[in-house]
Amino acid sequence: MSQVIGVIPARMQSSRLPGKMLLQETGKPLIQYAWESACRAERLDRVIIAADDEAIVTACQNFGAECVMTGEHPSGTDRIAEVVRACSEDVSLVINIQGDEPELESSCIDALVERMDRSPSVEMGTLATPIDSIATLNDTGCVKVVRAADGRALYFSRSPIPFYRDGTPSDLLTPTGEDAAFRRSPWLLHLGIYAYRPEFLLALTQLPPSELEKLERLEQLRALEAGASILVEVVHHQSVGIDTAADYAAFVARERSRAESN
Repeated sequence: MSQVIGVIPARMQSSRLPGKMLLQETGKPLIQYAWESACRAERLDRVIIAADDEAIVTACQNFGAECVMTGEHPSGTDRIAEVVRACSEDVSLVINIQGDEPELESSCIDALVERMDRSPSVEMGTLATPIDSIATLNDTGCVKVVRAADGRALYFSRSPIPFYRDGTPSDLLTPTGEDAAFRRSPWLLHLGIYAYRPEFLLALTQLPPSELEKLERLEQLRALEAGASILVEVVHHQSVGIDTAADYAAFVARERSRAESN
């Protein structure tokens, strides 16, 4: 029977926050949160952490995760491809889950799997959520995506797209009621999760980086430039990636606040 597998790529050396996967001011390693969320997803048959360092492997095994050591790779996508090549099961869908997005909800993972099930001809899928703040819209660390009417990605960019020619973003993002800006926002924030058909993933990782990919520093543009379709499912969820020490400090504060309220 074919399986849907979730793979969490984990590398030790991050340019802005080295060793972040093992930070544990909350009492458990950062990567454990992503693994726990993936394990709660009803549509994943198996969850694997793909690591590049024995310290990550040891930490993951300590909290009960299936973790494999991979070779050196230029990206997390390539690391996942190595896992898929070595997988003995018949895999029908691969979900790339970011280890540094600890607050991604398991329901979002399930929503992406279900959407891919309804679109068997689409090679790749991802998630996005409406942008509700000017700060997020203008932040080049937050990737924006524009969709076609059928939900397929037209383009991803670090710039605010689409451009609002006849007004300013604040015209649409000024709240007039509960969640009003969130509901009417024409801008979508890309969330760091991908779904791949396994054969497409293996083919994609054999392609050289594309020109747009190199300009924007966004791997998903390689797939678009190669002519692939990327389905974008919209969910109402704000998942925050941990890229800097400040991001991690804010996450720790949120975790402590949640613990105090329980």
